[in-house]
Amino acid sequence: MPTTTKREGLTVVITGTSSGIGKGTAEQLARQGANVVLAARRAGLIEDMAETLGPNVLAVATDVSNEEDVARLFDAAIEAFGKIDVWINNAGVGTYGSFTETPLEDLVRTVEINLLGTVYGTHYALRHFKERKSGTLINIASFASQTALPFGAVYTGTKMAVSGLTKGLYQEMNVDDFDGIHISKVDPWVTDTPWTAHAGNYSGHEILVGPADDPQKVIDVIIGLIDKPQEQVEIGTKVKGTAAIGNLLPGTTDKATGKALYKMLKEAPPAPVTSGSLHDPRPEGVTVEGNLRERLARKKAKD
Repeated sequence: MPTTTKREGLTVVITGTSSGIGKGTAEQLARQGANVVLAARRAGLIEDMAETLGPNVLAVATDVSNEEDVARLFDAAIEAFGKIDVWINNAGVGTYGSFTETPLEDLVRTVEINLLGTVYGTHYALRHFKERKSGTLINIASFASQTALPFGAVYTGTKMAVSGLTKGLYQEMNVDDFDGIHISKVDPWVTDTPWTAHAGNYSGHEILVGPADDPQKVIDVIIGLIDKPQEQVEIGTKVKGTAAIGNLLPGTTDKATGKALYKMLKEAPPAPVTSGSLHDPRPEGVTVEGNLRERLARKKAKD
């Protein structure tokens, strides 16, 4: 999507904007002239972003798992810009390792951020869109909504739930004849953002899985959905292939994915257990791109 596109007057709320896909999407839309509302727990980071990106960018410290925070985010966007045209539920976190060896509080927290955070944002956005009879909701799911991931079972469950939620609402808008309201789901592949620095990790190994995609691929798709809405977009041939084969041979696909993930995890260097940024935001991992592709390349060279 070229940055010369003009979006003056368009108001976009994006969660999870302190790094990764959310940050890149926010920066690109701001450069195109949109009013952008940044939401993340790391208040200082998004406040600095807003100052850098200009007067049409607003930062609102938000924990998406807290319904009151999401309500405050919604109110702040309306107060600042009078309306919301696009709401992007992007905030999310991964938790990796044996299900029974991962603390229950971390598994529950994964559900609260990934699923409840999406439900809260969707509820506030969609009520507003129905009042205006227009708006675009974009929910970021994952290729894991297409195939089950062992050692990431709860993460998989949340992304499958986000997928089902989004598809159900897409149908609901059609049945209720809200032609001006667009509901979209995005399924990225493993993407090279700082997500590995933020993930809960009880696998005993570095999270070193791939191959990893350039985050710009995902950013371009998300912004493209503002102009040409679709019910769902599977980004890249790897996700499309997983989805297609999974529809034909679901058991075979899940087993193959599971074996591949297990092999990659076990071959990765050892790492200490961590809850990542599940409970408290971490200072590291503030860029759009991570170093996953670089680490994968180093490992391949050693092998």
